[in-house]
Parts: sequence; structure tokens; C-alpha cells
Amino acid sequence: MQFKSNTIPLSLKKPQRLDIFLTNYFNDFSRTQIKRMITDGNIKVNDSIVKPSHRLIGDEIIHYALPDMNDINDDALLAEKIDLDILYEDDAIIGINKPPNLVVHPGNGNQNGTLANGLIYYFEKLSTVNGNNRPGIVHRLDKDTSGVILIAKDNIVHRNLSKQFEQRSVEKKYFSITWGKWEEKEGIIDLSIARSRKDPTSFLVNDTGRSAQTRFSVLKSGRYLNEVNFFPKTGRTHQIRVHASSKNCPVFCDEKYGGGENRAKGLIPEVSKELSKKIKYLNRHALHAEEIIFNHPITKKQMAISAPIPNDLSSLLNFNNKLNWN
Repeated sequence: MQFKSNTIPLSLKKPQRLDIFLTNYFNDFSRTQIKRMITDGNIKVNDSIVKPSHRLIGDEIIHYALPDMNDINDDALLAEKIDLDILYEDDAIIGINKPPNLVVHPGNGNQNGTLANGLIYYFEKLSTVNGNNRPGIVHRLDKDTSGVILIAKDNIVHRNLSKQFEQRSVEKKYFSITWGKWEEKEGIIDLSIARSRKDPTSFLVNDTGRSAQTRFSVLKSGRYLNEVNFFPKTGRTHQIRVHASSKNCPVFCDEKYGGGENRAKGLIPEVSKELSKKIKYLNRHALHAEEIIFNHPITKKQMAISAPIPNDLSSLLNFNNKLNWN
């Protein structure tokens, strides 16, 4: 991998975090990439290794050795013909309706068959801010979560959208079907979230974790299941699923956070049997990214992109309505 080395003599008017300063200084790198390079020791302040949160006073010298963007994640990404449901497209952005059970980008155990593989098959121009293995991908959805995901066609657009996400000015609306009885029809869940030490793929409510806020609105309460809208203010991993579980109303079919088949046990036999069947049929947690509202990076006008409720969740809704009448 080729590195370019240089120094930046500073002259700041007021103190500023190192990672924030460098994200604004280098146009081709995301804040996450900058943090990683600081942690790896490729960026130093006055020839000393510091943390990404290090506050610059304004008279330091930054020493850096940064990789060329073309070398980041430079494993060849295979273009694959994957059916994509395009909700919106212009010269700057693409809105995709991601189906459930589709991984967003390559990772451990998922090198092919991802949304990223499909994107490079259909689109010649995509941003490279997050490397060649994540072309155009500004944010992500869990494999099982369906719905709207934004794609950037160039790096300027990508950085603009990323900044909107970081500043929490993007409004996200999710639709979900949950278990249990919500004590309130609407409210805000403000509970910090941390990674589980027992299972690194899981998260839990923990005061020492990162702050997380989710607004919720119960659309319809049933005997066993509810229809709920979630509006996450922050974007922590598994945030909605963890917060719903904290209210003893886990997302339906979410085995990891208490919404799986065990939840159906203890109900009257005929109901338990039917709900267990629905869990096996759905085979993914009942969570859908229904709408995203943001400012268009070029026109600066607010716009919304929406994705209809998918057929598998619609079928579950019809079943829930029958349960409430029986």
C-alpha cells in the first residue's frame, strides 16, 4: 500500500478535536477512516501518538502518513446482477429499497451477493469515501432490516450526507411489529447502549455505553402484537431492537433480543402454534426502514424517500388483525 507523508502546520482560531479537523481537511477520507489512522499511529501531533479526541490548541504540527484512497479495501469487488428496487435516482443520489436478508457490503463470510456487488453492476459512478468495497454506501441497515438506504454517486455528495447523519439532522422513520404491551402510546427511550462482553455480536442497555435516543409511537395495540413507528435520533448498532427489548416489547421474530419463538410459549396453545408458524415464515426481525428525510446535497431542498411495507410484514399485519378479533 502506498502512503503519502507530509506535515500540517496549524494556525487555529479556537481549539478543535483532531479527528474533526482532519475530516474537514482531507476531502477523501471519512471520519471513521481518520479515527482508524490516528489510532494506528499514522497521524501524530508534534510527533506524538494521540487519541482521535485530542484537542488541538492551534500551534501544533500534524505529521501524517496516509494511504492512497485507491489502495483502501482494494480487493476486487465482483459485479453481480442483483435485483435492485430503485425508489429514487438523480445525478447525485440513489434511494434503494433494500429487501430483507440482503447484506449491505462484504464482510466476514459475505464476500459476494451483497448490495455493494449489485451497485457496481448497475452504476458506473459511485463514491469511494468508504473504500472500494463500500461503493456509494453512506449508511447501512442490518441484514434482516428492509427499507430505504441512501447511495452517493460521488465523494462530495457522500461527505455532505455523512455530515447530515453525524449532525443528526437526518430524520429516520421505521415501522415495526413488536410483542408485549406498551405502557405509553408514545415517548422517548433514552438509554445508553454498549456491546455485550459475553456476545460481541449483541448489544445491551448499559450506563457506561454510548448515548442513544429513540422516539416511538404506537400505531395499533393488539392482544399479542403491536404496530409501532420508531424514530431513532442516534444511530447506534441494533439501537431500535435493544430499546424495544428494554420495554419488554421486543421486535417480533428478533431471536437475539427476546422476540423469537420462546416468546410465543405460555400463550394459549392455538395462538402459540400460529405465532410460531409466523416466526418460521417471516425468518427475519419485523423491522422496516420506511422513510428517510434529508436535505439534498446539491439542491439543498428537503426531500423524503419512502419504501412501502413489504409483503412479508403485510401478511403478518393481516394475521395480527385476525388475532385481535378472535
